[in-house]
Amino acid sequence: MTVPLPHTFRPLGVRIAVFVFGALLLLVTAVIWFTFPQSIRDQFTIFQRGTVIVLGLGFLSLGWGLARSRVEARDTGLTVVNGYRSRTFEWAQIVAITLRPGSPWAELDLSDGTTVAAIGIQGSDGARAVQHVREIRQLVERHSGNA
Repeated sequence: MTVPLPHTFRPLGVRIAVFVFGALLLLVTAVIWFTFPQSIRDQFTIFQRGTVIVLGLGFLSLGWGLARSRVEARDTGLTVVNGYRSRTFEWAQIVAITLRPGSPWAELDLSDGTTVAAIGIQGSDGARAVQHVREIRQLVERHSGNA
């Protein structure tokens, strides 16, 4: 079966973990803060409160970067979004895509001899990730004319 284009491949397990554990961390932090008596909360300095807020925003930005990772297939090629970095490749630039057993994510082998991590296809997703790699291989073969 051929994948219809445009198509976006996203990790499942990582996105679930980021959203669930992020929400739990926020909830636990809020519950702990509001269960402190007012006299204890008043002892925290502006610097200490700011530090907790900055750490929370840092965790949020890291989680959001992981959750937004994806591989987008279009008629013109693939766009790989890893965290906050996005790279677009024409189909002719892509030689192969691999997901070795035990690898954290798929890798694109490019025609210039380099490789690029495709964090949007996580090895931890198991059979789902293997299926995504197969689908992208079919797209590479179809668009490069090497069928």
